[in-house]
Amino acid sequence: VQLQASGGGLVQAGGSLRLSCAASGSILSIVRMQWFRQAPGKGRELVAGVTRDGSTNYADSVKGRFSISRDGAKSTMYLQMNSLKPEDTAVYYCNAESGSTFLTYWGQGTLVTVSS
Repeated sequence: VQLQASGGGLVQAGGSLRLSCAASGSILSIVRMQWFRQAPGKGRELVAGVTRDGSTNYADSVKGRFSISRDGAKSTMYLQMNSLKPEDTAVYYCNAESGSTFLTYWGQGTLVTVSS
């Protein structure tokens, strides 16, 4: 499985961005996809996840503001981020868990910067 993240950028506080994570390869083997983020000087934290059957989960810090989804072909995952705050500034990474290899694959990060 290969992952390509995109959609990051600079936005003012209160604004919105949509991140995309395009998957290729053994897409049908993916059982869960997730977004993580890593702020400067901090560890990587889970932002949101979506399973193959559509179940979702969110970090408390983003509930009600972020929405995770996958397209019908299950090849692309999205993270709609609304009401962005400066503390959302981070490099955002996507990953995918394979039910056949039992490995977790990571995409490259995409930088989100929220100015106050």
